[in-house]
Amino acid sequence: MPSTEQERAHRAAEPSLLESPQKQRFILSLLLVLATLALYNPVTRAPFLNLDDDLYITENPDVRAGLTWHSVAWAFQTTRNTNWHPITWLSHELDCQLFGLNPAGPHMVNVLLHAASAVLLFLMLAKITGVTWRSLMVAALFALHPINVESVAWIAERKNVLSMLFFLLALAAYGWYARCPGVRRYLVVTLLYALGLMTKPQVITFPFALLLLDYWPLQRIGAWKKLVWEKIPWFALSAASALITMKAQSAARHEELPLWEHLANASLSYAKYVEKTFWPVNLAPLYPHPGRSISILAAALSALGMVAFTIFVVIFRKRRYLFVGWFWFLGTMVPMIGLVQVGVQSMADRYAYIPLLGIFVIICWGVPDLLNSWPVPRVGIETRLASSPPASPQAWPAGSVAMTAVASAVVLLALGFALHRQVMFWTDNFILWRHTLDITQGNFIAEDSAATALLAEGRTDEAIQYFRRAQAVRPADPVSALNIASYEQQHGNYQSAFEGYQRVFELTNSPGLLALAHTNQGYAYYALQQYDKARQDFQAALK
Repeated sequence: MPSTEQERAHRAAEPSLLESPQKQRFILSLLLVLATLALYNPVTRAPFLNLDDDLYITENPDVRAGLTWHSVAWAFQTTRNTNWHPITWLSHELDCQLFGLNPAGPHMVNVLLHAASAVLLFLMLAKITGVTWRSLMVAALFALHPINVESVAWIAERKNVLSMLFFLLALAAYGWYARCPGVRRYLVVTLLYALGLMTKPQVITFPFALLLLDYWPLQRIGAWKKLVWEKIPWFALSAASALITMKAQSAARHEELPLWEHLANASLSYAKYVEKTFWPVNLAPLYPHPGRSISILAAALSALGMVAFTIFVVIFRKRRYLFVGWFWFLGTMVPMIGLVQVGVQSMADRYAYIPLLGIFVIICWGVPDLLNSWPVPRVGIETRLASSPPASPQAWPAGSVAMTAVASAVVLLALGFALHRQVMFWTDNFILWRHTLDITQGNFIAEDSAATALLAEGRTDEAIQYFRRAQAVRPADPVSALNIASYEQQHGNYQSAFEGYQRVFELTNSPGLLALAHTNQGYAYYALQQYDKARQDFQAALK
């Protein structure tokens, strides 16, 4: 048997937990997952959201059927909900196969996907930068930032969290390819990118993001032409995805807005995303587009601010993380910034899921560098952590290490409280939409959604007040017109009901709304013993 001295010597030779990079990253990854699961746990008790979750799941027979040959084929053929995203449909079908229509299952899957992306982001950044603690902080900001609650707590946004996972896997595979280029590794990157595009086209800027990574931290900047040519097949995939998406979303576009309004809203939205990064309050699932009431002065000031910071990062481009982080934010946001208006929103929290990674990198690399530049007393021994720049003979400022650690802890604690508060809004439909109405103006969709939540609880008289406010905000809203007409019918006001149903026929081509309007009108005619008209409406509903 070895002596006690030999055992002690052997143990002393072994690296401790914190001295082993692999063990250290495993422990930190585990802590990241546990924090994410703990703070998002309340969302597993949330219902399906009464906006889009019905179209994606609860009222979608192809998804509710689970994984069948027919449903799998349908997933690759349909452009339902103005997108071609077969992998997303397959994930929803798998949910129904495993959990039925129990919302706790898909909610937990979304949380796990978000946690997995946070860990992958941490490990990928730590690998390609060689810096552990700053990479961890970027991942922690991503995991715990309240602006990402919408992507995680909304089951219909499975496409967001799932596409992010494929996006990060493709980035990690590209880092693997960059270390030793070869056909096999190139094909792995291509496959992962294609899966991301088939999940949500928000990842369409992937080749652009790779060029930024080539600049920093991969530093593959020897031959730019070669780097661009290397990515031509990926740019081709992006172009194909763009064409498919534009065709799928053609029916949902709102192109009546002039170009200057698109540009003004885009400028304001960029500024608001930055503002919500640093002050994540008043977050809502829908921010109405201001339309002609948009402030040109505010938009101009936002544009000047963006130009000024762009000039700043170009001047200080030797700090490459500034350049990469800022242009990552600007570039990956382009597909969602509203230059082509789809829907009625001016912006959306879920659109920031990928772009804000650039801002997080600027914060997590820039703040320590700024603190290190301050004239604070230095110590004579090396106090450098894994989060520091490459080793140098000069010792780190002792104060900067402590200040960075304390500031990081305070920020994460504050984000944790804010995240918990935001998650709680999503645990009840009416609470969420009532909160949305408190922090937004002219939000007819929130009025409709709050009313629908009240209807589900049998609170009809309260619900009708919300529907009337929605109609006052947007007279061309078919949802409020349909529900007000139904209310009038229930109270025997048939003429008002018929007028309301006629407005629905004029305002929408939605099969679901038209079927409901014809069905309700058919029952109204049946109650009045006008059987021929009732039969016509019932036949129209079936059609």
